[in-house]
Amino acid sequence: RPTTRLPGSGGACEIAINARQVFVIMRQSRRSFVERIDFRTSPGNLGGAAHAARIRREQGWLGSGPSVVVTDLGIYHFDEAGEMRLDSLHPGVTLDGVRATMAWEPKVAAPLPTTGAPTPEELRIVRVELDPEGTYTK
Repeated sequence: RPTTRLPGSGGACEIAINARQVFVIMRQSRRSFVERIDFRTSPGNLGGAAHAARIRREQGWLGSGPSVVVTDLGIYHFDEAGEMRLDSLHPGVTLDGVRATMAWEPKVAAPLPTTGAPTPEELRIVRVELDPEGTYTK
């Protein structure tokens, strides 16, 4: 468990604009998957790949925005328009179950595969290198 809480976004904006690759890991719910937002803390795909690239270049930002969103229900990537697309469902999850946790109708890959099980090496990396305290995996 984190021992320190930072005010505001805790550096999320700086990470989003400077990290070469951003992976978002979160629980999926209607509270977090809203149709519209009132305020953007961190720039993401900014209306599509070409538009985002121009803005990032003009601002001198190194990063390219989030490339993947991994939730407890599935895995999302972004299309050329900057919109999230559900690319796989985790085992035991249904598309109706995903829709129940979103305030909009998601774009869905066709065909929509089931997320594959992690390899032993991938599990070791997650448990030993990325999350040794079990903050995300418990």
